[in-house]
Amino acid sequence: MTLAAANQRIATLAAARALHQAFAWLHLHEPQLRRWQLEFLAVPAPPFAESARAAWFCERLRELGLHNAHIDGEGNALAELTAERQMSADTPILLLSAHLDTVFPAGTDCTPREQGAVIHGPGACDNGAGLTALLAVAAALTHAKLTPPCTVLFAANVGEEGPGDLRGMRHLLTAAPYAGRIRACIALEGSGTATVVDRALGSRRLRVTVTGPGGHSWADAGRPNPILALAEGLLACARLRLPANPRTTLSCGTIAGGTSVNSIPASASAELDLRSTSTLELDRAELAVLNTLTNTIENLGAPVPDSRTREDGAIHLHVTRIGNRAAGALAPDSPLFTSLRAVDRHLNLATEPHIGSTDANLPLSLGVPALALGAGGSGAGIHTLQESYDPTGRDLALRRILLLLLDTCSLIPTG
Repeated sequence: MTLAAANQRIATLAAARALHQAFAWLHLHEPQLRRWQLEFLAVPAPPFAESARAAWFCERLRELGLHNAHIDGEGNALAELTAERQMSADTPILLLSAHLDTVFPAGTDCTPREQGAVIHGPGACDNGAGLTALLAVAAALTHAKLTPPCTVLFAANVGEEGPGDLRGMRHLLTAAPYAGRIRACIALEGSGTATVVDRALGSRRLRVTVTGPGGHSWADAGRPNPILALAEGLLACARLRLPANPRTTLSCGTIAGGTSVNSIPASASAELDLRSTSTLELDRAELAVLNTLTNTIENLGAPVPDSRTREDGAIHLHVTRIGNRAAGALAPDSPLFTSLRAVDRHLNLATEPHIGSTDANLPLSLGVPALALGAGGSGAGIHTLQESYDPTGRDLALRRILLLLLDTCSLIPTG
């Protein structure tokens, strides 16, 4: 698929009267988009508890006149834009998605605040921007009576943030009735007008737990201490030499353990985050971490039997994988990326490719073409309680999304 051919398609598409009507809706209805954003931001969506926000989105998708609005077995809010001739169980699909969940735990005050044009509040940008764009594109298409040449599945999906481990996308692409029919994916993620994530940053998350008999800090002095053993293991891991090219990193994100200052703890745990642009290097790094922890913690010394507790006096290591995102990349000459370059040329944007960990990881790992696009505006304080989002000028990014969606649909065989 040549760039010249893509440029011609985009020029023809952009000249269509119906598309002008869709663009006009996006430009004139920023107040409506803002109202939607403020309303759903006030509905908390912590990891594994996105149901209230999903219900809100399902109702909005239904109100916009989309077909088959429902919440699936994993908790994703879904609806289809489908022509009558496309309504069968095997028609191909383009998936347009934005994740519902935030990083903030249950009990966080999510009430948004306005300060001029800026919206303040947890999740205002990530993924308040993407979710608003999802509704905006659906509304503009239905207002202009634009039915793409293939079915578009709109998904406000669960489980994108760390603990969710992409469970919403994993369900859609591997277990849902739509699995096997999705031919391309566009994920709407945060702010930015010209940004695109075309390279998936892979990650492995490990929970490391060290256990022992525990005891009193004085009476049982000398028993092995899981916190100190874990600390030794983590320091040994920090000394691992990971490759700079492809870049591979290791971070300890949480650490916990102990009962009181005058107790020898019975357990200690930490959570590790490994990242790389290479799945092979992730495999190697994970193995190196496991070997290092084993050699450091389990070989700290021979166990000392303790007849009082019937414990062997030893410490024990347990490692559990709690997250796995495959690395991957969209080929620069793929039809999806070529289409994006043509769209950006038409809109006079300089395409800004990035590496990132997004919902696009999952389809890319399965060989399904995918990108994550910014939804316009600008954000700050992402993943903090000081998060904010300024939607000024976001309609340009929304036009970009709409053009890419329609052109990509035209490239998907419907027979």
